[in-house]
Amino acid sequence: MKKLSLIVAATLAVTTSAVLAATSPATATFQVLITVAKACSVVAGAGSKIDFGTVDSSATNLSGNSNISVTCSKTTPYNIGLLPSNNNTTGAGVMSPASGSDTVAYQLRSVSATGSVWGSTATSVAVGNGVAGTGTGAAQTIPVYATVASANVTPGAYSDTVTVQVNY
Repeated sequence: MKKLSLIVAATLAVTTSAVLAATSPATATFQVLITVAKACSVVAGAGSKIDFGTVDSSATNLSGNSNISVTCSKTTPYNIGLLPSNNNTTGAGVMSPASGSDTVAYQLRSVSATGSVWGSTATSVAVGNGVAGTGTGAAQTIPVYATVASANVTPGAYSDTVTVQVNY
C-alpha cells in the first residue's frame, strides 16, 4: 500500500508540475500593420508671385523669379507642370489689365531666366516640359522664372494666374 501511495504521489507531482508549466505563461503573437500611401502637396500663392515691379513702357528683356514649395512622401517621384490662365501648355502666358485690350506676354522657365520653357505637359510618368523631382518627406523649394520680352503696352497694372500641378 505504501508503494501504491508513493506511485500515486509521484504521478500527481509530475502531472501537477506539467499542468502548471503548460499554463503559465501562455503566449501568442499578433501583427501590427500599416500601409503608407504616396502623397504630395504644393504651396504657392501670394508668397510665390513673380512681380516684375514698376517698369517704363520701353523696358525689354525683363526677368523675375519666385519659389513654390513641394512636399512629397519619401522616394515618391513627381513631375510639376505650370499652366497660365490662357491654358497654353508651353507656359507662354499673357498678363491682362483690369480693363483694356493690351496684354503683356510672358514665358515661364525652369532653372534660370534663360532656362528651359516650363509648361504643363508633365504627367505622373513623364516629365514632358515640366520639372521632375523626388520626394524627401520634407518641403522642397522649387524656383520658377518668368521673362517678358517687351513692356510696350498701355500703362497700367497687368496680372495673370498660373496653376501649379504636381503629378505623382
